[in-house]
Amino acid sequence: MKIFQILFLVVLAVPFIEIYLLLEVGGIIGAFPTIFLVVLTAVLGTVFLRQQGFSTFLRFQRSLAQGEIPAYEMIEGPIILLGGVLLLTPGFVTDILGFACLIPSVRRRIAQYILENHLLQAVGGFAKPKDQANVLEGEFHRDE
Repeated sequence: MKIFQILFLVVLAVPFIEIYLLLEVGGIIGAFPTIFLVVLTAVLGTVFLRQQGFSTFLRFQRSLAQGEIPAYEMIEGPIILLGGVLLLTPGFVTDILGFACLIPSVRRRIAQYILENHLLQAVGGFAKPKDQANVLEGEFHRDE
């Protein structure tokens, strides 16, 4: 399946799953506690989003000040943004995924995976060779 087909199916399936879970939880604990939980996770998510966003931005500035490329921070920024969008979307599944995007260790692993497996290979020349047996080391001299 292509990525757009998968994304289309996810966009269709998530609302149905969220509505089902909201109805089930509402049936167990009641409508008002369910609404309270959804609003509470949105409020906690925005507080956590702000904290993690500022933290990542400070690390971004610190890396630039030291003359380093802030690669992880540039990837973590959109992950934090995605986490915020998921937390503001009403529902329990999106809240779990949103909070996962805001946990620093989880976010760092996601950024590391994206950086090592997708971006470095797309740039070319900077990626680690997959098969070390094909790597030849040596020196050369150009004679004029």
